Amino acid sequence: MRPMLETSRLLLRGFVEADLPRLLRLAGRREIADTMISIPHPYSEDYARQWLVRARVEEQRGEGVHFAICEAVQDSLVGAIELRAIDTDHQQAELSFWVGVDHWGLGYATEAAARVLGYGFDQLRLNRIYAHHMLRNPASGAVLARLGLQREGVLRQRVKKWGVFEDVALWAILRDDPDCGRRQTEPVPGLRSLEPP
Repeated sequence: MRPMLETSRLLLRGFVEADLPRLLRLAGRREIADTMISIPHPYSEDYARQWLVRARVEEQRGEGVHFAICEAVQDSLVGAIELRAIDTDHQQAELSFWVGVDHWGLGYATEAAARVLGYGFDQLRLNRIYAHHMLRNPASGAVLARLGLQREGVLRQRVKKWGVFEDVALWAILRDDPDCGRRQTEPVPGLRSLEPP
């Protein structure tokens, strides 16, 4: 079972049925879908329900772990974060996240991702966690750099979004990397201009 994870400001928990209206509002913004290959626009209730079912199946199979990012004080959904494509043979997984537009610039992506990285290394015993972002979304790269991930390269025209081939940066962090023990889990001041979609 996936635990609830906490930071000083956030609660990372499983998605529940009651999250659907807010999930539709947050993920339904075009700005979110613009740089997330896995999020369509428009974002329909049927798609959201299918995604929740897929997430549960992946968790049951040990292929992924999915968290709702919530403001701890009100348990109010602000985004999503996951470790997916968990490969137990090679002890690696992909980190993916998004934060609702109205919550950009607050450091929530960095704070949530730091906690999930710790969970991946400490509880799931992963050796490598990697992440991708479209090159035209450098704010996501800034978050990954703050977390200690290293940019490993660029995958040219790796994905096609809305009819356009997009170059994608590949980042990763290893359990033994020097920065791995310094994952940022508390709010970071001065992030407003860097928070990714």
